[in-house]
Amino acid sequence: MEIGIFGGSFNPIHNGHIILAETFLEQCSLDEVWLMVTPQNPFKTKAELLDDDKRLELGKQAVANYPKLKVSDYEFHLPKPSYTWNTLQSLKKDYPQTNFTLLIGGDNWAAFNRWSHAADILANYPIAIFPRRGYPLDKQLLKAGQQILQTPLLDISSSDIRRRIKQGESIDKMIPACILQQVRNLYL
Repeated sequence: MEIGIFGGSFNPIHNGHIILAETFLEQCSLDEVWLMVTPQNPFKTKAELLDDDKRLELGKQAVANYPKLKVSDYEFHLPKPSYTWNTLQSLKKDYPQTNFTLLIGGDNWAAFNRWSHAADILANYPIAIFPRRGYPLDKQLLKAGQQILQTPLLDISSSDIRRRIKQGESIDKMIPACILQQVRNLYL
């Protein structure tokens, strides 16, 4: 099986995440994309996050009508903070017949050398990179197993959604309709 790993805080999940996951699925010829809810990103403080189980549940509801997208709590059972290398190694042990491809944004790609075991990840796993405004990607610098997804620049971010909610601004087109009211209530 070919599985894409799309890790993130998903604080909250939004339409941009779903668009990226579907693009990842299609352009990398994957069987499924697992949206890996991260309980503690090493680059973020825990105080910034909504409760793990609430983020997980919102994610599951948001992708309920997308059979090839799965929201996972896999990292909830691993040591914290959540390092991608540890997750990938654990997944490979638990699913030895599965090939995993990692999806990251251009912002993370620009800082990839700061990741734990970055060279090991590059040597052992394919990586798909999606464009982020302010982080130009140069195809000429990519090596085998690395590719840039052909996606529009999506100006949707979880931090902007949280800010909009606090300021009473609309988030209607940013969040799946099935979780819209819950997200408003949780982030007020």
